[in-house]
Amino acid sequence: MRSLHYILLLMLTGLVACETLVTDIPLSDLPSTTSKLVVNSYISPQSAKTIVVVTESIPLYGESTSGDKVVTNAVVKISDGTKQVIMPYDTAGKVYSLTQAQFPILASKTYTLMVSDASRSVSATCTVPARGPVIQSYVIDTAFVRDFNGRDTALTLKLVWLDLASEKNFYRARGYTEVEYSVLQTNSNQERSEKRVKGRFNFDWDENTGRSDFQNDENLDGTVSTSPLGRAYLPSTILSYTSSGPVFAKQKIKILSVNMEVLNTDQAYYDYHRSLSLNRNANNPFAEPALVFSNVTGGLGCFAAYNSRQIIYRP
Repeated sequence: MRSLHYILLLMLTGLVACETLVTDIPLSDLPSTTSKLVVNSYISPQSAKTIVVVTESIPLYGESTSGDKVVTNAVVKISDGTKQVIMPYDTAGKVYSLTQAQFPILASKTYTLMVSDASRSVSATCTVPARGPVIQSYVIDTAFVRDFNGRDTALTLKLVWLDLASEKNFYRARGYTEVEYSVLQTNSNQERSEKRVKGRFNFDWDENTGRSDFQNDENLDGTVSTSPLGRAYLPSTILSYTSSGPVFAKQKIKILSVNMEVLNTDQAYYDYHRSLSLNRNANNPFAEPALVFSNVTGGLGCFAAYNSRQIIYRP
């Protein structure tokens, strides 16, 4: 019995000691951290605009807020080694941007991005891949799905492209469909009318087969690559509530186009987005922790480039 009392006493003493250790560490003894500039920009000859998003990180021991941390007073410069331009801030989009006419992005060229505010300065460099991949074929189909939002149809997509031989490549497959469909409008007199609207629905890629929308050509130089199956979930049933109860109606979808694209990216683009994907699995107790990739000197984020090929299918 005396042994049992002794064990219990040791356990209680250990618990008190642990609590004291946590609560008694003064804040001054913890590592000091400051907010950093976070820069994200992905440039391409195929993009109508070059867009730079500038935010700031939350210090390790700082308080998180529900609002965004967009930095609106930064000086953002982009250079191609010969010409340097200051990028204006777009208040509507909360980004810094330039059109291709104002500052062209060209294949094989190296660009440097420099961002600063009153107290911080960061930079990053990337080179645009020389070529876009060749899309050899694609398959578009439909599939029946069950969805709690009332959607019962998905458009499916699979892409096949040829690897660019004799060079190290990183790829991303992506696509979306533009759809016209009906929505119900109800006025104050409970009178319903139909309105035709247009929407854009992205393809979500099924990685359960072990294939990803992000791929590289390691040990596969010059071979054919295939995307996983992509699904774009289409609107199907309208649910509208009136004084007499719920009203259901079909949305009479009309597919206007299917936009499909394969990107030949630089390694920074690939590493950054793959690290984001791994980081999203952080809630999985069996997944190893993953650091988010950054190539921004003095700060955080990613400045990367890609060269793409696009096909637009119109029914």
